[in-house]
Amino acid sequence: MVVLLLVVLPRHAHGNEGSDARGTEEGLTAMMFPRRFQSLSAAMLLTVVFCDGLQARQIDVVAGEGVQAAIDKAEPGDVVRLLKGKHNGAVTIDRAIELIGESGAVLDGLGSGNAITVNAPDAIVRGLEVRGSGDNMPDLNSGIFVAKTATGARVEDNRLIDNLYGIYLHGAANSIASGNEIIGRRGVRMAQTGSGVSVWNAPGAQVVGNVIRYGRDGIYTNASRKNIFRNNVMEDVRFAVHYMYTDDSQVIGNVSRNNSVGFAIMYTNRLKVLDNVSDGDRDHGLLLNYANSSVISGNRVIGRMQPIDRWLDAGVQKAEHGLPTEDKTEALAGETARLGPEKCVFIYNANKNKFTGNSFENCSIGIHFTAGSEGNAMSGNAFIHNRNQVKYVGTRNLDWSVNGRGNYWSDNPAFDLNGDGIADSPYRPNDLIDKVLWTAPQAKILINSPAIETIRWAQTQFPALLPGGVVDSHPLMKPPYPADAAKGKPND
Repeated sequence: MVVLLLVVLPRHAHGNEGSDARGTEEGLTAMMFPRRFQSLSAAMLLTVVFCDGLQARQIDVVAGEGVQAAIDKAEPGDVVRLLKGKHNGAVTIDRAIELIGESGAVLDGLGSGNAITVNAPDAIVRGLEVRGSGDNMPDLNSGIFVAKTATGARVEDNRLIDNLYGIYLHGAANSIASGNEIIGRRGVRMAQTGSGVSVWNAPGAQVVGNVIRYGRDGIYTNASRKNIFRNNVMEDVRFAVHYMYTDDSQVIGNVSRNNSVGFAIMYTNRLKVLDNVSDGDRDHGLLLNYANSSVISGNRVIGRMQPIDRWLDAGVQKAEHGLPTEDKTEALAGETARLGPEKCVFIYNANKNKFTGNSFENCSIGIHFTAGSEGNAMSGNAFIHNRNQVKYVGTRNLDWSVNGRGNYWSDNPAFDLNGDGIADSPYRPNDLIDKVLWTAPQAKILINSPAIETIRWAQTQFPALLPGGVVDSHPLMKPPYPADAAKGKPND
């Protein structure tokens, strides 16, 4: 075997395939192997030739030459490298090759179709600037479109600019989009833009470490399962992560800044939503709509004063997802800034979820809890400096503590005489007056009147007057993690 390799490999390394070489090879074979072993030696020779043929080649493409022609002559495992300069698309990858670019290589789709279409399993697109897809929304025109047949394909470390959709994983199981910078279209209506990364029916797909700005949604997923969305940063979009009908998946360590909604989890079951940050989003940090049996832990939602212009050009229509519309959002006389998000968390008909170790800070409302949501466990969370910690208009009594451990409330003037870290009396975030103000906002003009103060005093003296609602029977005396932590992490 060793001798055969020494004889055969130089032949292919030097491309010598003449008749003299073949005769020499046959003579050596006859001398080295008895006749009864010659058929075996021939089989080994074929094996070596086959393996040698799979060695990857690199095909360099100069700007202005045909990229598709280079792809068409490549064999599986080859590398097609685009040299610096502008290369015109659109191209289709129909074999398991790597399409890469040296620094400064740009592939331009010239405004038609997909700039790059990936059809082959295990193909790789890496290190390119990709721009100029078409604008046909029904055809899902994308910078890089990964089709159902491209299982295990990877789209890595690219820069995608001015495409309708950035990357579209369309049915490609176990595909990966990682380390890409995606800049969507600006100066057009929301309906005329696509999402940074879209995932449709792609089980096992991963979207990791991407930076996405502008466009419709940062990451949009629909009708999929067992996906991972981790360590992405999304700014200036509608929803940072828009989740529809995607079960048994993970949303971990992502950052949403200056979007309409941070993380919109809808019609989905059994998710892990862990260690994400919503910083300065406008309407909601976390939105759960028909989301069930999930774990929401270690997340942080931070509200900030924001220019009123953000409300004058609303980028989210709640009614399109069956959510109730909000009060009028136009600016009041003299209003130049407004606190956002309006709600750190909006829970709408979401059931059997576990909220623990989260921080909800400086929003108009900490949690709005509505539409018959049942069986949700709330413990170990921190509600810090929200104007209204909780909005719940139901009449049922809900205890937001689990196994003797509740949540931290920054406005709870409590005592802890035995020093166990649990307040000595329950905490109620709302009273009868709150419910009156929610149903009749005009009553705010009476908020400091003697009548209102008398009613609130009476409720403290006679708890039976308190309406049903949220009560924390074991409130915490301090946040369960450092208040300045980047992401909420329980200490215990």
